[in-house]
Amino acid sequence: MVRLLQLELQKLLLNRTSKVLIFISFVLPFTVLILSSIKINFFGFFTLELGELGIYNFPIIWHITTFFASQFKFFFAIVVVSMIGNEYSNKTIKQNLIDGLSKKEFILSKFYTIVFFSLVATVLLFLISLLIGLYYSSYKEINIIFRETEYLLGYFLKLVGFFSFCLFLGMLAKRSAFALAFLFVDYILEWIIFGLITWKGSYELAEKIQNFFPLKSMYNLIKQPVQRIVMSKFPDKTEIAYDYALHWYELVIVLGWTAIFVFLSYRLLKKRDL
Repeated sequence: MVRLLQLELQKLLLNRTSKVLIFISFVLPFTVLILSSIKINFFGFFTLELGELGIYNFPIIWHITTFFASQFKFFFAIVVVSMIGNEYSNKTIKQNLIDGLSKKEFILSKFYTIVFFSLVATVLLFLISLLIGLYYSSYKEINIIFRETEYLLGYFLKLVGFFSFCLFLGMLAKRSAFALAFLFVDYILEWIIFGLITWKGSYELAEKIQNFFPLKSMYNLIKQPVQRIVMSKFPDKTEIAYDYALHWYELVIVLGWTAIFVFLSYRLLKKRDL
């Protein structure tokens, strides 16, 4: 595993574009998180400090930071599809196989890289969120600090699942631009199917079925926290209450899709004439 990971990291770090995108995908969300915790004076009219709004209190901070950071996953998605696109355009995939790397090891090297970067991003997010929370939160009890840290698990699996999907699309399309286009097409298709089921059946049925779709199931791991923030400020508004918890079956669905995408990537490579 270490050998395959080192091989892939070496390729990425020798590519200038990949290095820039990796830097952006790691640094940008954490930079914005840190800047958002600073007081911002709007030309003397008023001062905005998000920390005073309570959004950095434990345990809600884990929900907010993981949801926010997950919005930047598209940058590393470009890296993932580029990993495959460059292999085909530079003919390095054929050379790797000639040099003794099996097709299974080739796919695993990509998947190990995905897991590695997802893990690094999760650890960094944990540290940044912990530091901001310790500074701003009104609650300093250990049991409150580490409550709802399961969102970090959801964040990690969301990244692994999404990037595994990108890996499959990269293998399918062989070109980065086409792979990203397929990603957008899948997003549109999921909502078209949702609309058709709603039209022919019911909204409840459509929602249940949609929750099994790839992108929607990944989104469900960390649901939007806006309503939760409003609920914390206006507890009497019971009409906006919703289920924002992370459930075990949502994790299982994403794990299932991850396994399917990695397996399909391997099958495509195995059957394809290089």
